[in-house]
Amino acid sequence: MKQIRIQLDKIVERLLVLILSIMVINVLWQVFTRFFTSNPSSFTDELARYLMIWLGILGAAYVTGKQEHVAIDFFIKKFNPRNRKIVDAFVRISVLIFALFGMLIGGGRLVYITLKLQQYSPSLQIPLALVYAIIPFSGLLIIFYQLIQTKE
Repeated sequence: MKQIRIQLDKIVERLLVLILSIMVINVLWQVFTRFFTSNPSSFTDELARYLMIWLGILGAAYVTGKQEHVAIDFFIKKFNPRNRKIVDAFVRISVLIFALFGMLIGGGRLVYITLKLQQYSPSLQIPLALVYAIIPFSGLLIIFYQLIQTKE
């Protein structure tokens, strides 16, 4: 199971780097066309927005798996080790429940509805379901990471 996690981490890391690289190139192109040509690019704003969505949600799943997400641990540090374990278990279960119901099931329904309604982005003309597909995918990643961390 550890080998699967290592491979999955590498894939997600590379995907995040690719998304960020495309985003940087896209924004640079947007700035170039806006200031140095008389014809500003029309799709770059929308593409940057969708890439930011993917980067943020997939990045959140990644840092959850690495246990590097933002946490306020001021009060938890004052607990004894037994109570820390209880709070840690509560946090893991809460994250797992949110990822299952909010991201996997809720995000899956959002993707289904936008597919069914055939909604497309205004400028790029791609299905919005493609943009929203990162939500259930990241939810699945978070669930996987939480289950793996529970066994460790």
